[in-house]
Amino acid sequence: MWVPYEKIRNHPQDFNVKYHFYLPQEGGRKKIPYQGYRCDFAYEEYYVEDKSIYAIHPEFEDELGNIILVDDKPVRASGTARMWILFQEMREKVHRNRIKVGTKGYFMEGSRRVGEVEVIEIIGLHTNKEKL
Repeated sequence: MWVPYEKIRNHPQDFNVKYHFYLPQEGGRKKIPYQGYRCDFAYEEYYVEDKSIYAIHPEFEDELGNIILVDDKPVRASGTARMWILFQEMREKVHRNRIKVGTKGYFMEGSRRVGEVEVIEIIGLHTNKEKL
């Protein structure tokens, strides 16, 4: 059973996205991941230029916007996810300036884009502080 990140981190997610995993013929994964998937994140606008990827992990929601608590079945190929920035320093130096509603990016596995995302809501990005 999945334990929600909010319970572990003691703050809300940084932002929410709508996402779509690419099909294998589009360069995507052979199988859709499960809850707990720890990919990286890249910004569409900057990726061509700097190839930077960031430790921002998704936490997938069901069609009603609730966190999926089952972690032994694939999530939906398209849907919404809560996004969690792992490093406070990067939240402050990079992400608070770049992430806005409408910002587009990718789920990354190494240098491979496996899905695309678009920011749909800012939640705790400007107020969260890691206390791990």
